[in-house]
Amino acid sequence: MLPAPRASLSPNSAEFETIPLVKPTGFREYDARWWFGIQGEDKPPELNLLGVQALGLGLGTLIHEFGVAPRIVVGHDFRFYSLSIKQALMLGLMQAGLEVNDIGLALSPTAYFAQFALDIPCVAMVTASHNENGWTGVKMGADRPLTFGPDEMGRLKEIVLGGKFKTRDGGAYKRIEGMRDRHIEDVAKRVQLKKKLKVVAACGNGTAGAFAPEALRRMGAEVIDLHTALDWTFPNYNANPEDSEMLHDMAAAVKKHGADVALGFDGDGDRCGVVDDEGEEIFADKVGLMLARDLSAEHKNATFIADVKSTGLYAIDPVLQANGAKVDYWKTGHSYIKRRTTELNALAGFEKSGHFFFRPPLGHGYDDGLVAASAVLAMLDRNPDKKLSELKKALPKSYTSLTMSPHCDDEKKYGIVDQVVAQYQQAAKNGEKIAGRSIRDVNTVNGARVTLEDGAWVLVRASSNKPELVVVVESMTSEEDMRGLFRNEVKPRLARFSEVGKYNQEI
Repeated sequence: MLPAPRASLSPNSAEFETIPLVKPTGFREYDARWWFGIQGEDKPPELNLLGVQALGLGLGTLIHEFGVAPRIVVGHDFRFYSLSIKQALMLGLMQAGLEVNDIGLALSPTAYFAQFALDIPCVAMVTASHNENGWTGVKMGADRPLTFGPDEMGRLKEIVLGGKFKTRDGGAYKRIEGMRDRHIEDVAKRVQLKKKLKVVAACGNGTAGAFAPEALRRMGAEVIDLHTALDWTFPNYNANPEDSEMLHDMAAAVKKHGADVALGFDGDGDRCGVVDDEGEEIFADKVGLMLARDLSAEHKNATFIADVKSTGLYAIDPVLQANGAKVDYWKTGHSYIKRRTTELNALAGFEKSGHFFFRPPLGHGYDDGLVAASAVLAMLDRNPDKKLSELKKALPKSYTSLTMSPHCDDEKKYGIVDQVVAQYQQAAKNGEKIAGRSIRDVNTVNGARVTLEDGAWVLVRASSNKPELVVVVESMTSEEDMRGLFRNEVKPRLARFSEVGKYNQEI
């Protein structure tokens, strides 16, 4: 039996090779992320391979507690250490008596798809998603198409850190071939283009490079490859379609090749970013609004889910209102939106970070960047006389910031957000004004989303997977007003906290 993990160990020591290392902060709200480390970095690791084995044994123990069939799909993304991490995880799962079905190199949605294709209830996908090289993690679930939320992650943390493992007989290993092709085929059959479309496929040298270009070609698109070769050093930029560097590269490729659209995918392929034919980025919440408009025409009275980082236009859009669509704003995070979409039997859910969730008949209910890409192409196919830029310009006008992420330690970020929430609630109670406007609402479902009387809003919340806060602002009147809300309201408010550090980007 493995001993209970330690929160810290010195590398290059006998203890590091004999005792599990699992830093408690790696257990996030809906998945797990740790700094595993890379050569040349002096930042201490938060996890070792024995710690990964302990995680697998703990996950297997939890799955038995759930009472579901002890069978699990396991895959890994393309980082040089992901395969070894997956192997350690599988060892722990088999110690717990699980039948491990290894699908090999995969996107996260490939692993989710395999749950349906193989009729297996559980999944563990080794990936750090869009985190920088040196990070690792696991996305887990035991009730398809859902993945773990805070309750499941809390119990898993308790089992692993407390060494409350239960080994069982019956563990087994199966290597599953061909899941990549089955996943691509399942996605591509959803749209066969009649309209000739030139599409840039941007993958940032991440795992999606082995999946997205072929899927798009099978849909009938002419594909321009942009950094689709797999390279774990990420020589160009991090595979994150929410970051400006990747979006700017996508925009340049659109202009260079005269493309109709650029579609960008993150490191594990569960997110999709969009740049239109004019080389202008479209935030994922606006893409979601465009898709909701298009889909609500065919599916009257449909329900859609949007996360609290998303545009306020969903609530006032005349096309959605005319089609009887309902929109529910919910907590940011792929697990939360996925669960909410399922609970409300919504047609689709949209998250500003680029997670899109399509339920039957459009998808299986989980977040899949390839399915999102197919939905964008299908929308263009259904509007043969309109360009993507024209569909975007048809939306009501708003001015939304990039997602800004000032550093804040994992151990401190939630406490800071609690204080910010209390400040805004008190301000609303006192009738205070922000930028000369009254506070109409303070939504605290996930941090503080403060909506002003004219529909403008600011959001401050804690990142669920990185040591950061998340800041978004939107104005319904002008870009200048949007920038002013950040520079004159949110930034100085957060500057009062010494624990809040530099921003990844500013506006």
